[in-house]
Parts: sequence; C-alpha cells; structure tokens
Amino acid sequence: MYLQSLSTAFPPHSFTQAECLQILHDSGAMDGLRGRSRELLQKVLTGDSGIETRRFCDPDLRKTFGFDAGALHRHFEEHAPRLASEALLKACDLASLKPSGIDALLVCTCTGYLCPGLSSYISENLGIRPNAFLQDLLGLGCGAALPLLESARGLLAANPQAIVATVAVEISSAAFYLNDEPGVLISLCLFGDGAAAAIWRGENQGGLFRFQNFRTIHKPEHREKIRFVNAGGRLKNQLHRAVPALAAEAVAELFEMRSSTPDQLIAHTGGRDVIEAIECAIPSQKLCATREVLRQYGNISSPSVLAALEHSLASSPGSENLWLTAFGAGFAAHCGELTR
Repeated sequence: MYLQSLSTAFPPHSFTQAECLQILHDSGAMDGLRGRSRELLQKVLTGDSGIETRRFCDPDLRKTFGFDAGALHRHFEEHAPRLASEALLKACDLASLKPSGIDALLVCTCTGYLCPGLSSYISENLGIRPNAFLQDLLGLGCGAALPLLESARGLLAANPQAIVATVAVEISSAAFYLNDEPGVLISLCLFGDGAAAAIWRGENQGGLFRFQNFRTIHKPEHREKIRFVNAGGRLKNQLHRAVPALAAEAVAELFEMRSSTPDQLIAHTGGRDVIEAIECAIPSQKLCATREVLRQYGNISSPSVLAALEHSLASSPGSENLWLTAFGAGFAAHCGELTR
C-alpha cells in the first residue's frame, strides 16, 4: 500500500518539565507521596530526560493530576475524538481528499476505552460516509501504530481501489495519577498527548512510499514488565526498569529481518534510555527524528513513530528507504519498511 499523506495533531497547551514539577508542587498532588517518590519526580523532571516540552489537552494540569477514575474517562472521551479528527482532517487536506471519500477508517489507542469506539466519533465529526468500514484496534499499547498499518495493508490487498485512513491517538494524561510506584511516577514524567493520521491507497500514483515487510515479535513472558493494569477504575502504567534493554533486544532482532539497509531508522520515542539502548544495539543507526519528537512532545505512545516519520520526511526529503519500529505492552515489538 502507498502513503498519500501523513499529519499529526497536538494540543495547544505546552509545558516544560520544570513547569510540570512546579504544578505538582503547587497543587499538593505530591503531598501524600513518600520522600523517595518526591525525589524521583524531582530527579526525572529536572534531569536530562531528553524532553523539553510536552503537550496536554487540559490547560490546567492541577486538575488533571487530581482527576478520579470517572473524570479521567470523561477527559479521554472529550479530547480523543477531537484530537484524532484534527489529525485526520489535516491528512485529508494534504491528500486533496474530502473525508467523505474515505472507504475505511482504522483507529488505535490504549489510553481510554469507548464503545462504540473512537472510529464512530471521528466518522461523525468529519462526515465520513455511513457505509465506510470502521475498525478500532485496542490493547497493543505504544506499539500499536505499525500493526494498524498492517491491518490497513490487508484491507487494501483485498480492495486495491479503496482509500483507507489510519489514526493513532493517545490522551496519555487520561492515565495520569500519583502513587509511590516508580513506574507510575516515571510515566507521569514522560508521556504527552498527541495524534497522527495517514491516508493510504492500494495502488501507486507516482513516487510514493510503499509500506511493506511488516514483522512482529511477541514475548508474553515479559508481559508484566510493561502493561496497563486496572487500579480502581484507572489505567495504571506498569513499567519495569528492564524495558529499555527488552526494547533494544527485540528491535535488534527485527532489524536482522530487514530487506535492505535503510537510509534511516525511525522508532517509537519510548524515552531517552530506550533510544540510547537501541542505538547501542544497532550502532550503525542514529535515531535523530525520534530524539527530536521526544524533545518536543515527550513519549506520545502509539502516534510517536508516525510523528517521527513526519519529522523525517520533512527534514530529509531525499530518503528512499525508511525502517520503522515500535514496541510496548505485551511485551511486543513490530517493524515495517517504507520504500520508494
């Protein structure tokens, strides 16, 4: 399948890491934490995390840090459809396509749950035809964007004349809260809100990138090291310190399956330690676009690999072969190639 357009959308409310720390102090959200937990927040938010700013849907982070389970769900329900629709409308404009021309809409997310899924809300927001195929992909965490593209590729293999839209959207702030678990606190310091949308066709219309050679690895023996768990109705990110090494090992294994040496390796942002671990495992590649997205937006979960792709296409328009990888809950890792 061939990429027609790609676009991202982020909330307008930008916060530096220092501002996040100050808000946590001023709001009293840290008051119930142990001293070691407060020290961890201070260390990550003032240290070299590779993050300068993050974007959040609510301009008042004091409220967000204090939401109960019901408020967090409403936060997701309000903002996820809007941000996803914004990204998809921009992608449609870039492809000179009206949303009513979309034949299938595929959406992935892990930071909230709606039934009917986000695809129903996005379809309504943008006026997508009522007979368009809608599908929501859940449960794959930060790595979901690439399996989403493989699902789109399967649809287009069966219907080459179709136009398929894919959207990855995460309201990471809908999973924010504080307790004394290090994984919960580190997640609060790294994640941000964002969305990425793309338009795809089954046939090339001249010089476009082709998505192919999808590969995946599942390691359920490491499931408990990175996953969401239900904690009193809230999504609690379970995050083990072994994740950077797990990600690097899986990505290196996938990289050995590549069809050729890429011009660039583009990865899910993960975090500074994840990026450094991957670069150490594959020393021939530097994750420049991934680092830039992490710097500007933090870890935005599933949209991040596509945000890094967008940055790469803008900064290196001459690239011919791009190798994409994303990883997360499961533990699972995925890859695919864009070539032209």
